[in-house]
Amino acid sequence: QVHLVESGGGMVQAGGSLRISCAASGRHISRYDMGWFGQAHGKLREFVAATRWTGGGNYYANSVKGRFTISKDNAKNTVYLQMISLHPEDTAFYYCAADPDSGYYNRPSDFFYWGQGTQVTVSS
Repeated sequence: QVHLVESGGGMVQAGGSLRISCAASGRHISRYDMGWFGQAHGKLREFVAATRWTGGGNYYANSVKGRFTISKDNAKNTVYLQMISLHPEDTAFYYCAADPDSGYYNRPSDFFYWGQGTQVTVSS
C-alpha cells in the first residue's frame, strides 16, 4: 500500500512558477513509476508528466514540455513537479500517482495508487 499526499498548490500569475510535491509513505517509491495528472474543471484527468523507475526516463505531455520538470528524491520518498512559465490553461487539480509495474505511463489506468490532489490556479 502506497499513500500519496500532494502539497504546494496555490494561485500564481501567468508566467510565474510553482513547485508541487508528492510525499509517499507505506512503500519506498524507488521501484515505482510516478506520474502527475491534471484535471481541469469539467474535464477528464490528463497526463502531465511521469518518471519510470526502469531506465529512469522522464516523459511529458506536449503542452508542458520545456516548462515542467518531474523529479524524484528517493531519499525523501518524494516526487516533485516544477512548473515554470505557467499559463492560465495549466489551471487544474494536480494528482500524483504511483504504480509498481513499469510500463505504460500516460493514462490514468496505468497507475494504481493516487493522492488526493492539489489545486493549481494560474491567473491571467
